[in-house]
Amino acid sequence: MDQKKIDRINELARKSKAEGLTEAEKAEQTELRNEYRASVTGNLLAQLQNTYVVGPDGKKRKLEAKGGAR
Repeated sequence: MDQKKIDRINELARKSKAEGLTEAEKAEQTELRNEYRASVTGNLLAQLQNTYVVGPDGKKRKLEAKGGAR
């Protein structure tokens, strides 16, 4: 997600607290937040796919990340 969209999320959050949002702005905010969540989840899963756990015996095993965020 690019910085411009993150700035827009923050702008809408400030406006929501100050004066409220129109229905169109609420829909835009929801869409941007969902896109942000998907981006964070995707980045985390990518990082976990490159994570290894070292056991007490010194052996490395790949950490298994299960898809789907809660």
